[in-house]
Amino acid sequence: MKKIIIGIGLLAATASAQAQYVSLSSAEIKTLQSALNTDAKVKKEYASFKEQAEKALNDVPNPIEKVTSQGLLQGNPAKTASLKAVLDGPKVFALALNYRVYGNKAYLAKAQEYLTAWAKLNQATGDPIDETKLEEFFTGYDLIRNEVSVDQRKEIDAWLETIALGEINSKYALPTKSTAKNNWNSHRIKVIAQVVYTIHADKYRDTVNKLIEQQLNQNLYADGSSYDFAERDALHYHIYTLEPLLKAMIVVNRATGKNYYAVQSPTTSSVEKSVQFLLPYVTGEKTHGEFANSKVKFDRDRAANGEKGYVAGHPFNPKNGIVVLSLASYFDPSLMKVIHQVAGNDYYDMQLLLNKVRKRK
Repeated sequence: MKKIIIGIGLLAATASAQAQYVSLSSAEIKTLQSALNTDAKVKKEYASFKEQAEKALNDVPNPIEKVTSQGLLQGNPAKTASLKAVLDGPKVFALALNYRVYGNKAYLAKAQEYLTAWAKLNQATGDPIDETKLEEFFTGYDLIRNEVSVDQRKEIDAWLETIALGEINSKYALPTKSTAKNNWNSHRIKVIAQVVYTIHADKYRDTVNKLIEQQLNQNLYADGSSYDFAERDALHYHIYTLEPLLKAMIVVNRATGKNYYAVQSPTTSSVEKSVQFLLPYVTGEKTHGEFANSKVKFDRDRAANGEKGYVAGHPFNPKNGIVVLSLASYFDPSLMKVIHQVAGNDYYDMQLLLNKVRKRK
């Protein structure tokens, strides 16, 4: 079924080039190009993206009308189809990044092919756990939006606008629902922030800021723990709420200079405190049995379904905290000491690569 594009008017497409806050600016691309020639770690980490782009040139887009995975157990056909479809996202990002680095127009054309195929079919759902899986469509498009044809830009922008508004007006954000303050809301904020700053829907910048500030106050606690940790008794979900919040905060910092990392809410909670809460579990100073006292039935259902990582009481793997530390190190480079302590001095990931070439404000 072809998606009907609604003229909701968040942004009129323009022919002028606009700054890139979600991915990398032109100056940062030049820094990356230089690093690829001089830094062995960067070159090694980047190799997989070059390989992925080459493979994607021969693949066919696999858009899906609605991404449907949240609340479904592994093996559910709808979930399987959705998880397969969203694998197009990493392809878009790899194609777009390689186009910007190497200038090969074939990468640009293929990335546009994927994006327009999704724009024609995919429909917004307002479900942040499903639509958070579209992140690499946003970041990939941000890399090439200035070079996409006007007609294609209008179509892709319109698709992303529906996603942003779907999340802004999501039924899961109603004050009576736990999803208005748990990790769902953190992912909702990330999706909105990345879309708004990708398509430059500037009238929604204040909305993004207000949502972040509200989430700091309601999701994070003064002792550094979180609502999700209390509900799920799992550092897995403490991480799952911090990761999208940090991504949204990085975009806002790059676009406006506003640094939410150490900002304390009225309850004195902060992302910085919540990262520090995680640290002793990452270093091994403390241990934690995951999901032992979860209040959520779905966690028990996944354990009964044999899904790895959800068995009540299994020990938290310190390396699973590295993703948050990599993101947080954008704001606090001293966290690199812990990353190297736990993962080794040779450890590198895409976020660390981005941190290396991005200009902080």
